[in-house]
Amino acid sequence: QVQLVESGGGLVQAGGSLRLSCVASGSFFSPNVRGWYRQAPGKQRELVATISSSGSTSYADSVKGRFTISTDNAKNTLYLQMNSLKPEDSGVYYCKRTQWIGISKYDYWGQGTQVTVSS
Repeated sequence: QVQLVESGGGLVQAGGSLRLSCVASGSFFSPNVRGWYRQAPGKQRELVATISSSGSTSYADSVKGRFTISTDNAKNTLYLQMNSLKPEDSGVYYCKRTQWIGISKYDYWGQGTQVTVSS
């Protein structure tokens, strides 16, 4: 089992920055993929960024060049640095961990943190 706790959300003006954190606890296995997702009211949850256990990253086109995903494995923490924020970046941000034990895949989600960008 893995528990994920996000923090760092809040209210920010357009053009501002926020850094989200996701602290993980429990039993960790590799390979794994960690990521950030977001969900705006009335919309489906969407992928924002991911980082694999090998260090490979990927980003949604809408955040490329503005957001950076990173990890501090010593602290079991996943980060999302968000710069040049836009109102359309508003939503609840969730961290997710996917890990494999043999051929079995396990997904874990945090409870989410609210990000609101005012225009």
